Amino acid sequence: MGSEATPEPKPGPTRGRPPRLSRDRTIDEALRLLDEGGLDALTMRRLADALNARAGALYRYFATKQGLLTAMAEQMLAGCGDVADSPDWAQTVTALAHRLRAALLAHRDGARVYAGTRSIGPNTLGFAETAVAALIKAGFAPDDAARAMFSIVHFTIGHTLEEQAAAGDLADFTPLRRALDPGTYPALAAADAALTDPSLATHFEFGLTALIDGLRVGVRK
Repeated sequence: MGSEATPEPKPGPTRGRPPRLSRDRTIDEALRLLDEGGLDALTMRRLADALNARAGALYRYFATKQGLLTAMAEQMLAGCGDVADSPDWAQTVTALAHRLRAALLAHRDGARVYAGTRSIGPNTLGFAETAVAALIKAGFAPDDAARAMFSIVHFTIGHTLEEQAAAGDLADFTPLRRALDPGTYPALAAADAALTDPSLATHFEFGLTALIDGLRVGVRK
C-alpha cells in the first residue's frame, strides 16, 4: 500500500492593510470619537490612533484642530439647507432653525463644535443661501437679511449649547422648586411651571417665534 499524501497546510490569515487615510474618513472618525467621548476627549493624537495613522499624517488635511472642527461642523450641516421653497419667509427660516438644532443635537457637543467655525463649504453656504434668499425675497435689504440670518443661527447655537451642557441635569427640579420662595421671589414662584419645564424644545420654539415676530416688524418698516 502506498503512503498517503501529506495535505498541504492551509494558508494562515493575512493581515489586510488598514483603510486608506483620506479627508472624508478622518472627518467621519472624528465625529464618531466625538459621539463616544465628547469634545474634550477629541485630540489629534487620539484621532490618529483610531485611524491607525501617525498624528503628523492628519496635518496633510487639517493644519490645526480648529480646521478639523470646521470640517466637522460642515459635515454636520449636510442636508440642512434642503428646505422646500415657501411663499412665507418665516416658515422657511423656522424650518432651517429646526434643522440646524436637530443637526447639532445629533452629535455629542455638536453645538460646541459648531460655535465659532467659519466654514465656506457647500453645506454651510447652501444653508445660509436658502435663509438669506428667503429674507431678501420677503423685502429685507441684503445686509439686513444676512444679519437676520445670523441672529437666528446664533440663537439656535446658543440654545443648543445650553441644552447639551445641561444634559442629564434636567431631571430633578426639586432644588429649584425649594429655592423659589414666594416671599423672596414672587415673580419666579409665579413662573414655576415654565422654570421647571423639562421640555427645552418648548423654550426653543418660544424664543424662535419671538425672534421671528420681531423680524416681521422690521420688514414692514
